[in-house]
Amino acid sequence: MKHSQVRVGARAMIVQDGKILLVNAYPDGKSDLWCAPGGGVERGTSLPENLMREIHEETGLSVHVGAPCLINEFHDPKSGFHQIDVFFRCSVTSGNLDPEWKDPEGIVTERRFFTREETQSIRFKPDSLARVAWNETPLSYDPLEEIVT
Repeated sequence: MKHSQVRVGARAMIVQDGKILLVNAYPDGKSDLWCAPGGGVERGTSLPENLMREIHEETGLSVHVGAPCLINEFHDPKSGFHQIDVFFRCSVTSGNLDPEWKDPEGIVTERRFFTREETQSIRFKPDSLARVAWNETPLSYDPLEEIVT
């Protein structure tokens, strides 16, 4: 199936106590690849609103969404799938990683905080994730605004 539109996603860069939160987003643990929590955006809501929803679904956590820190693109040349992810620095405002928490969509099967050293022995995407996680370089962003006619 060929994809005709670029998909946009929002992802969270949550570093807490020197550890980054990553999720395994493969049903039934089909892969050992880890990524930052988040997902596709819904039309009519801002990237931060989408990200807060996705984080809660995938982890049970509530977060404050801060400034963007990374924009990453990936695509599949065979299917034409192309996604642009905007990563935001986030901080947990409530909740904890309850081992009994279940992603309602059944996509995220594991969630865990990793130290910088631990990220050297796991597979994750994008490649720049760990480097960006511990670098505080800011990026500016204007949130979603309605068009005024």
